[in-house]
Amino acid sequence: MMPFTDEELCGAVSNFLPSIAEYVKSHDGTMNFLGVKDGVAFVELGGTCNGCSMSTATTKMVIQKKLRELIHPELIVESIFPGEESKLPAAMITI
Repeated sequence: MMPFTDEELCGAVSNFLPSIAEYVKSHDGTMNFLGVKDGVAFVELGGTCNGCSMSTATTKMVIQKKLRELIHPELIVESIFPGEESKLPAAMITI
């Protein structure tokens, strides 16, 4: 059980995500933080990450792993690609 509200998680993720974004940028990719809903953080992967078969690994093994270390071990990170905004949950908390 996450001991944080979505608002608190949104602030924490937006604070830590820029340092993690450097890894994505090093592969000519882009990452935008979209928001949080029910303890799940949503990011949009673009650039060379858009459609890349390794994007799921990047999301789980790089982004989620680091945010779990920095924020909470149960935090879930999901990624979408540009144009897939319809996959996002309604009433998401954004910065």
